[in-house]
Amino acid sequence: MTIAMPTATVEGIQLTVSAFRPDAVIGTIGLPTLLQLVPSPKAEEDKRALKYASGSVRRHAEVRALVQRMLKSTQKGRNVAAYASYIASGVSGGHGAAWSTPPITLWLDGRPGAVGDELVPGSGICRITVLPGSPVVAIDGETQVTAWHELYDAPERFGVTFEQLSRVRVPFELYFGLSVQDARQIFYDRNVEGVPVAKNLAMSMDQRDIGTQIAHRIAETVKVEHDGKVVPLTKLVQNRKRQLTKTDPEVVTLSALRVLVITALHGRAGLNLSSSTVHDADLPDGVDIEQAERELVPLLSQLIAGLFPHFAARNAASAPAVLAGIGIAAHEATSWAATGTRLSPEELVRLIEPVRFEREARYWDGVAASANASGTLNFGGGAKDSGGRVADAILGPDTDHGRRIRGW
Repeated sequence: MTIAMPTATVEGIQLTVSAFRPDAVIGTIGLPTLLQLVPSPKAEEDKRALKYASGSVRRHAEVRALVQRMLKSTQKGRNVAAYASYIASGVSGGHGAAWSTPPITLWLDGRPGAVGDELVPGSGICRITVLPGSPVVAIDGETQVTAWHELYDAPERFGVTFEQLSRVRVPFELYFGLSVQDARQIFYDRNVEGVPVAKNLAMSMDQRDIGTQIAHRIAETVKVEHDGKVVPLTKLVQNRKRQLTKTDPEVVTLSALRVLVITALHGRAGLNLSSSTVHDADLPDGVDIEQAERELVPLLSQLIAGLFPHFAARNAASAPAVLAGIGIAAHEATSWAATGTRLSPEELVRLIEPVRFEREARYWDGVAASANASGTLNFGGGAKDSGGRVADAILGPDTDHGRRIRGW
């Protein structure tokens, strides 16, 4: 007589997912489960620790090495702590609703152990089971995975609790049944094929950046007459692009206004901050955000209102290099200016009013732009290259460049 064995059941980590192609699904996963499914990449690069790790962890490290780059001694690795701090602030409510992490792209080396029936007929939603020890690698979003591990290993270091982290659900997509070559290709496509956002444009979209905040305030404050109507300047500010084209209805870019703010805030030092996020800790010594707004918004709003006819005419005034120079000059009218001769707002306006903002080589060639053989100007050098020369020309009306931009 023999005893029948129990019906075999597939054991492992169950994920509720929805398929978007035959070999890929999407879903959300609890953070503890994610960290169980995908070991810490940082730990897997510790050769000493790996020597004593389990066989499944060593196998996972071998598979990861086939499709991922190193964390150790790279910018990617150095970014982990900052990313963990950002996530922690989001989890604890410090960012309100204005924070996000992208879905993590996972690759299962093999196939799920089981795929269940649809939970809701016609929905495509089902449960799949990942077998214990099956290598699952983050082929995109690995820095985020590492940051989650850092948070979970020492939540108190980042000001969060295990209870808060245990409630987190992380969006993911999971590919399975693909070869190593296919997984590598997905890594390449995700990291190379996309067009990276220009740094200064990205800064102009950062609503926590002080330069962006004040630029928005100025655009909302300034009222201009356009097409027979009085409208706030914000309606004529291009938020999405770094440069204007002839067909754009806007007259200035937000990134250019931000350069004006940053240079007015920091003077010449602001040229090196034009593509960096500026937070409270980056303000000049003794200046807080309230004081910066209180002085810069009316000062720069007055200048922008006076320059608007030049913006509308698509003259040189809206070029980032020119606005950077104007900002450096405006810095001399702030209470925290540490160098140069302190200017009153009226003196600043008197220095700027005579400037010829027409896009002509006789005014701007060699100052904020370069001219070709036919005299066409190119302002492509940008704020860092030319902002200082523009400032010298504005503040020094008796210099060669100062006389040139005034047509003297």
